[in-house]
Amino acid sequence: MKQFNNLPAGKAGIPNHIAIIMDGNRRWAKSRHLPSLAGHKYAADHIVEELTEKAGEMGIKYVTFWAWSTENWGREEKEVKGMMKLLHYYLNQKIAIFHKKGAKLRVIGDTSKFPHNIQTSLKKSLEKTKNNTKITIIFALNYGGRDEILRAIKRLSGNYQLPITNYQLTQEEFSKYLDTAGIPDPDIIIRTGGEKRLSGFLPWQSEYSELYFTDTLFPDFNKKELQKSIDWYQQRNRRFGR
Repeated sequence: MKQFNNLPAGKAGIPNHIAIIMDGNRRWAKSRHLPSLAGHKYAADHIVEELTEKAGEMGIKYVTFWAWSTENWGREEKEVKGMMKLLHYYLNQKIAIFHKKGAKLRVIGDTSKFPHNIQTSLKKSLEKTKNNTKITIIFALNYGGRDEILRAIKRLSGNYQLPITNYQLTQEEFSKYLDTAGIPDPDIIIRTGGEKRLSGFLPWQSEYSELYFTDTLFPDFNKKELQKSIDWYQQRNRRFGR
């Protein structure tokens, strides 16, 4: 069975893992008559770090940020190029700050699609922070839920000589082939920006996640807004299907 099934039902405490769909950056920029990239840059420079610090203070051990989806490549070429530059800057400048604060970096998604310089920076960041234990920051980069499951099936089938239909596959075994192997399922998924759907975010892992939707745009989702979401979560009666 999956990670949640051994947890006791009842009122929620401090979540172990929060996952955030960072929606609303472009609308935030547009409302201020700024280019779209300005919203992404503000969020990267200020909000991600602020939320990570707040999460660490609260005792949350894992924070996932969905930064780039498999569908985002379909945006205008100028925006895509701008995002690649921003991601490269972030990996080379900001990760060092997280490292000094004891944060470990994990990445989920198919990073092979990124330019070589970004792949190199990712590898360096992962290596630099691999022994840190205070908090784990997970960036979902070129991530799509169906894509993750499909890649997991391909990895799984490549490891067994027998037809997969003849293999006694369990949920625990399959989970080992997902990008999130070794990471607990999210206790709460937060989506900013007003939309009330997951859009394919962590479909396997979110079976018993609490879902929190807010109209607040991500660049405005500061530590006070995070506290609101955790206060809401702590009022939930978690049954885990029982």
